[in-house]
Amino acid sequence: MISIGIDLGGTNIKAAVVDQKKGFIKQDSFPTNADLGKDHVYDRLVMAIKEITDGLDEKPIGIGMGLPGMVAMDRQTVKNPPNLPGWKVENVSKEIKKRTGLSCVIENDANLAALGSARFGRGENLESFIMITLGTGVGGGIIFENKIYRGTTGMAGELGHVIVDYHGPMSNSNTRGGIEAYLGQRFLSRYAADRIRQNTDNPLYEKFHADFNLLEPVDLSKAADDGNELAIDILKKTGEKLGYAIVNYIHILDIRKIVVSGGVSKAGKWILEPARNTAKQYLMPPFLDGFDIIYESLGNEAALLGAASLAFEELSS
Repeated sequence: MISIGIDLGGTNIKAAVVDQKKGFIKQDSFPTNADLGKDHVYDRLVMAIKEITDGLDEKPIGIGMGLPGMVAMDRQTVKNPPNLPGWKVENVSKEIKKRTGLSCVIENDANLAALGSARFGRGENLESFIMITLGTGVGGGIIFENKIYRGTTGMAGELGHVIVDYHGPMSNSNTRGGIEAYLGQRFLSRYAADRIRQNTDNPLYEKFHADFNLLEPVDLSKAADDGNELAIDILKKTGEKLGYAIVNYIHILDIRKIVVSGGVSKAGKWILEPARNTAKQYLMPPFLDGFDIIYESLGNEAALLGAASLAFEELSS
């Protein structure tokens, strides 16, 4: 049995055909051109679906799609997805079926990254875990008893907006000090640039002082690998903030396995070890039993696999 997985972002549409047992059959990526409006994005989605299914011997059972924003319990409607201009309250499933003839279910992209890990990745042998995605922003998904935990309206798992310091920096949260303000890619880079400006004798200042917009978390990771103490400290402080957020997640949900994915998480030990140490220090002792932080190497592919998995689970009957 095969299905189509779609990961719709403001920059790219990632599409894949996935076999329920074997995983990817084929995948591709197409520019979204989101600035050209909603109808154009739908046209691009239809084009991507046609391209990815061309030449298949078997008909897909349907489409699972991940996208940013808050998805309703019916898994058809999304509200105000970021980075998609002109989208407000949109029944994506209805529009895709009308244009392609294939049934479609949708879900928040971070939730689907968690589902992809649960079905094809490091979460495969975990009944319950919390997925934290560290990319441009901070997202999350909660797997509880092998299913996405969705809350009362389908919008649970906005882990990036958990507040760890009311006097902290701004991000996309409605107040200061959300965890995204420390671990979202551009916010981490902003913090790092402020620290580097205060250390003009550091090699990172020499490399980036002409244009700190070029500084990315991967540069900090490489510098840390080379023994740069400032880079190590920046990533340590960032990891500690992640640890505080994890304490909150575990105390509220009583789920002790944390799976971390996304580009920023590639900093590996420089962020994850401080996070682990901070969590161990501040978790109430009964919650330490079974606690672990696990790196998910699937990266962006997790959301695609999760989208296809959603189609298998929602449309196969």
